[in-house]
Amino acid sequence: MTSRIPRDSRLRLVRPRPLAAAPRAMNQRRPRRPAPRPPEGTPAPAELARMARSGLAGAARVARWADAALGPGRGATADGKATLSDATAERAARDLGLTPAQVRADWDTARLAGLIEVHGDTARPGWRLRAWDRDDSAVLRGWVALFDAWSLAHPEPEEYEPAAVAEVVSAMPQVLSFLQLSAGPVPVPQLLDLLQQRVTELRTERCEIDYVPQSRAHRPAPAEPVVADAPLEPLLDWALHALASVGALTCGDGQATLTPLGSWAVWVKLEQICVAAQSPAGNIEQGAEDMLRGCARLRPNAARAEYRAWLAARPVGSAVTELIGAARGEDALLRGLAFEALRVVGAPAEPEVRAVLDEPTLRPYALLWLAEHDGADPEDAHEVLTREEATWLWVDTAAAVADHGEGPLLVRHLESAVQPTVPALLNEVRAVGHPRTVQVLVALAAAHPDPALAKAVRRAAFQVHTGG
Repeated sequence: MTSRIPRDSRLRLVRPRPLAAAPRAMNQRRPRRPAPRPPEGTPAPAELARMARSGLAGAARVARWADAALGPGRGATADGKATLSDATAERAARDLGLTPAQVRADWDTARLAGLIEVHGDTARPGWRLRAWDRDDSAVLRGWVALFDAWSLAHPEPEEYEPAAVAEVVSAMPQVLSFLQLSAGPVPVPQLLDLLQQRVTELRTERCEIDYVPQSRAHRPAPAEPVVADAPLEPLLDWALHALASVGALTCGDGQATLTPLGSWAVWVKLEQICVAAQSPAGNIEQGAEDMLRGCARLRPNAARAEYRAWLAARPVGSAVTELIGAARGEDALLRGLAFEALRVVGAPAEPEVRAVLDEPTLRPYALLWLAEHDGADPEDAHEVLTREEATWLWVDTAAAVADHGEGPLLVRHLESAVQPTVPALLNEVRAVGHPRTVQVLVALAAAHPDPALAKAVRRAAFQVHTGG
């Protein structure tokens, strides 16, 4: 009796599924949480986007100028740190009728809002600039990115220790939440009291308690560190003016008031945290690995909401480092999910993603991430991979399916292979040297309904196992 499927049957060539295809396919349907409604009085999204476009008009103008005047390969920066060079700033000032200082300020705002992306000494328009006039959600995401970076938009006081500034930045979310709940002007002295309470809580959480052994109790206590003595009033003034500079609030007559955009952004952040806090695993409080495992069975949109909430609750640098660490583990499912979470991070993750290009385990994921970050269509991003890298990624994704999915899904995973025939796929899978090759082939042989093909896959698994 012959098999219904010839042994060297052609595989149907399809574009590879997204890296999260394995967890998505095994998702269990969960009752959808009703879409939350913003507080009464919040402008409609179209009106919020109009406000954001108005506030970022100068940044968008400089970004469009850079797109038109700075062609590919033409340097825009001088120090490799995204600072606009003097020559470029003066040229833009002449063309736009601005001062070089205005150009630099708008340039920095455009970078923080994702309208301009700087790579080395060259700049190129961000994807948000392409969608600026037609996509309100892209505009609002750009403004929220600027809001998240408020502490970079206005220079902090030089006379204070970085630790004191970091404490205020960490405490400001609670101040902003109070402003949002107040829904009106709040006296600055009241905000100062709240800031002092929150900074004290942060220090208590770090157990910053002076310890003097009994044998030395008669000696003078050591001087308090600078951070403990730093007056908070000037730092609060700096924080409020920095937030005002990005359009999140207004200050005047000893009071502070959130703008409609600022109030909406704070509500969005609070809602993200609430969504994560309501998840069964309490993802917002978990480390990266546990958070990713908690998100594995969520539908894509729900998982992205969890990622955003988890990221909102911690510094972006440490969050990216934690996600990269999770991707280095043995679980291929977590590797794919970690890079999905890094897609939510966006531009701030680029340096660390580029840094792992030399790691064979992470290289295919990093190449796809960078291709999509650079504007490639997710459906076509796989074209940046070599044949060997694509095969390695196929095995890694198959390992995730074998560990966490079902047999039929593993069989369907064959459709995403770049090889045109099963023998070609098996030969290249054997040659690529993935550490999970044997387990993947054994699982595939057990799941495939065609006896002849299953036998060929088992033979290949045995040859890999014995080194033949």
